[in-house]
Amino acid sequence: MNGAVLLAAEDLSFFGRDPWWLVLLKAVFCFAFLVLTVLVAIVWERKVVAWMQLRIGPNRHGPWGMLQSLADGVKLALKEDLVVAGADKVVFVLAPVICAIPAFMAFAVIPFGPADHEISIFGTRTTMQLTDLPVGLLYILAVASIGIYGIVLAGWASGSTYPLLGGLRSAAQMVSYEIAMGLSFAAVFIYSGSMSTSAIVDAQQHTWFACLLPVSFVIYLVSMVGETNRAPFDLPEAEGELVGGFNTEYSSLKFAMFMLAEYINMVTVSAVASTLFLGGWRAPWPISAFWAGANHGWWPMVWIVVKIQLLLFVFIWLRGTLPRLRYDQFMKLGWKVLIPVSLVWLVLVATVRALRNEGKDFSQIVLWIGGAVVALLLLSLLVDAVRPKKQAEPAPAAEEFDPMAGGFPVPPLPGQQLPPVPRRSARVPSATAAITKGDDDA
Repeated sequence: MNGAVLLAAEDLSFFGRDPWWLVLLKAVFCFAFLVLTVLVAIVWERKVVAWMQLRIGPNRHGPWGMLQSLADGVKLALKEDLVVAGADKVVFVLAPVICAIPAFMAFAVIPFGPADHEISIFGTRTTMQLTDLPVGLLYILAVASIGIYGIVLAGWASGSTYPLLGGLRSAAQMVSYEIAMGLSFAAVFIYSGSMSTSAIVDAQQHTWFACLLPVSFVIYLVSMVGETNRAPFDLPEAEGELVGGFNTEYSSLKFAMFMLAEYINMVTVSAVASTLFLGGWRAPWPISAFWAGANHGWWPMVWIVVKIQLLLFVFIWLRGTLPRLRYDQFMKLGWKVLIPVSLVWLVLVATVRALRNEGKDFSQIVLWIGGAVVALLLLSLLVDAVRPKKQAEPAPAAEEFDPMAGGFPVPPLPGQQLPPVPRRSARVPSATAAITKGDDDA
């Protein structure tokens, strides 16, 4: 095939043929898998962050504190359920549901194994996937976008200032990072030739897309942290600025649903990252090289679960390592870094795929792309050398500033300067001053 990557063969004939009881069983499995993974992830996060901060962590509920998640759930269920008087009660109650349900729905197209009838459940041959669509990843993007609206509506329906600010931040965050995430998806579409999740995994039979599309992989990792409102991008619920953000007025089970939705979204975006860039259910290279049965039977489920857990560890690692960004830094990263880099990378990937489809050799492609990059760099240097330099403007004189002009102290604006603080005379008694002076003379 002249070194070219084969496009994925999109064969969805295995889907839609299961009996109703098997479809229901798969749906229950996806639900149970997500809930169980969330319970494990909460304990794991507390244990790992405690280890990073040299603390003990959970050690009371169950052996080694492993039942801490269940204790948290019971505690939240038994807390008093409050609805503030100024809230829009219908939207206030529906907002946690809108957050939680799409988080479960997005997992329907994640493949746990090959798209064939390789496994048997109660004597019925079936695929290790609930369903698949020709536009499976667009379905994931659409469902994830609906989930963000739950946060926006929760902030608006609370009838309070801080939740409203958290909801507005969430809306801006959704717009900023969904674009970069969609562009990273587009590079995968171009390289695999399909939007079906099972076909994308088939296209990574020889090389994972994390190696072929490293820039898209890094952009998706950053975007998925922003999409899930996790540190250092947890601006909608910044405790130091907004008390609790969009969920300030929530308690009991409604707060638990927000927490559940956050962790389920973490699992879903980790599963999507594994499917798009890490080979999905395929075993890593050293294992698949000497073990022919690593990608058959029930073993594929083990590999994708391990990849999901490793990506969940990345979330925990970031939380225990990085401080929260300022809001302007957060917006700058999304609009001025991720989106431009995604656009340039997408054009580069499309160019490479077009040249490969025309039968160009890899060395020729490197020369074409390298020549274009060098030409752009030389052009930018030429423009920078020819452009006239701006003369440094003299700094304006500092304005007179009265911090008590309004009757209460206010900080100075840029360009204003506080008047010098008057210094009072020293309170050292004269005798002590004379002794000190004598010691200095000696």
